[in-house]
Amino acid sequence: MTATSWRHALDERGELDSEIAGRIIEVHGDRGVRAMEAVAERRIKEYLDFTVVVGHSDEYVVEDGSCTCKDSAYNLAPDDPDQLCWHVLATEIARRVDALDHHEMWYSEVRDFI
Repeated sequence: MTATSWRHALDERGELDSEIAGRIIEVHGDRGVRAMEAVAERRIKEYLDFTVVVGHSDEYVVEDGSCTCKDSAYNLAPDDPDQLCWHVLATEIARRVDALDHHEMWYSEVRDFI
C-alpha cells in the first residue's frame, strides 16, 4: 500500500470514510491518525500566502508539500511521498475533503499578532 492509493480514493469519493482512513493509517501510522484528528477538528487554515496547521504547542506552515516542523526537518526523507509529517498529511486530506478553514488575509501579517 502506498500514499498514492489513498489519495486517489479520496479524490474519487471526496469524503473520508473508514476504508480510506484505514489506508492512511496503514501507510502513515500514528502520523495519519494525528492528521485525521486535525482535519476533524478543523485545525488546517488556508491563508492567502500559506496553509497553516495548528498543533498543540505551535502553528506549522505547510507549503508545496513541505512543513516547518522538526519531524519534517530531521526524521523524514523529503523525496519520499510516503514519508510525510502529520501536518502535510492533514493539509492533503483537508484539501481533498474541502475541510480547509479559509482566511482572506496574509498569514505573514497575522503571525505578528500571535
